[in-house]
Amino acid sequence: MSEKGSQLTSKVPPAKVARALEHARHHLSRLHQRTAPPAAVMLELIMNAWVAQAITTAADLGVAEALAAGPLSGEQLADRVGADADALRRLMRALIGIGIFRQRGDGHYALTPLAETLRTDAPVSMAGMARWVGSPQHREHWSHLTDAIRTGNAVVPELRGKPAFEYLADEAELGGIFNSAMTNVSEFATVPLTAAYDFGAFGTIVDVGGGHGRLLAAILQAAPNSRGVLFDLPEVVAGAPEVFRKCGVDDRVRIEEGSFFDSVPGGGDAYVLKNVIHDWPEEDALHILKNVRATARTGARLLLCEFVIPHHDRDFHGKWVDIEMLVVAGARERTVEEYGQLFDQAGFRLNRVVDTVSPLSIVEATAR
Repeated sequence: MSEKGSQLTSKVPPAKVARALEHARHHLSRLHQRTAPPAAVMLELIMNAWVAQAITTAADLGVAEALAAGPLSGEQLADRVGADADALRRLMRALIGIGIFRQRGDGHYALTPLAETLRTDAPVSMAGMARWVGSPQHREHWSHLTDAIRTGNAVVPELRGKPAFEYLADEAELGGIFNSAMTNVSEFATVPLTAAYDFGAFGTIVDVGGGHGRLLAAILQAAPNSRGVLFDLPEVVAGAPEVFRKCGVDDRVRIEEGSFFDSVPGGGDAYVLKNVIHDWPEEDALHILKNVRATARTGARLLLCEFVIPHHDRDFHGKWVDIEMLVVAGARERTVEEYGQLFDQAGFRLNRVVDTVSPLSIVEATAR
């Protein structure tokens, strides 16, 4: 592992510590629910939709960017972001109440650690994700959740007349917001994934559907003796060379263009697919995995970075992403047993699930 990769992963606590904290948070939440009137708890949960939309508005306006250089008065902030001063004051008052932004004794507004994540240039930004979840179009998609649950079908094709990815490709502004959201999720998970798994065991690592290559760059930083292949659509990988140059791994990467529905590059000792399989219904997911198996040599590793639905009844990010997948694409998150069944059909053998401090796990399989 490189010195930089070692420094990054050394900051990551063991996954079992994260699970213990999640367990404690679950019980504290249940304690709150048991001690408060049920109607009050339900009202709070329902109003979370308003909280999310308020966060989206702050991201849309660029409030965190405006405060990046230092605190501002209400009038200064409103002028900087182009908002009505009174309306913005009311928005800030609400967000300050839940720890997003703060107001100093002199009345000036300032950033908090939570607010920092709404800066687009933050080390781990959530601005894109906020803008995607709260966009008018995606709000409309979720407003049809009842239809999705009744029918078991995605709502985007019915509502927009085309599959989700085609719709996003035709809507340039919304597509850009979606891509920013996916970059946010990738940045959020990159360090936990590279901290949890020894990628240095592989000579050549193929990142299938790897986007701009941020995960592959981090993997190669942590595995200085490995080489990588980034594979995705031409318009997607166009931005990858700059990412690899910035990370200092461009001399160890080959970029290939294409669709994983047609084929994937050969020669990999390991094939990484991050949040790819969960995007597609069962038939398509199986088709992608069979294409990987058709190319991968016997014994090569398949490494899926995905939400693995646990068997406990506690809250878990992946359970909500599962509903997102249903609404948007008629796809799903899976349990470890469901991944095992999928692998069997595609020609892989499930080895293990590697937990990380993030909600994502690494599902490891071997080509048989």
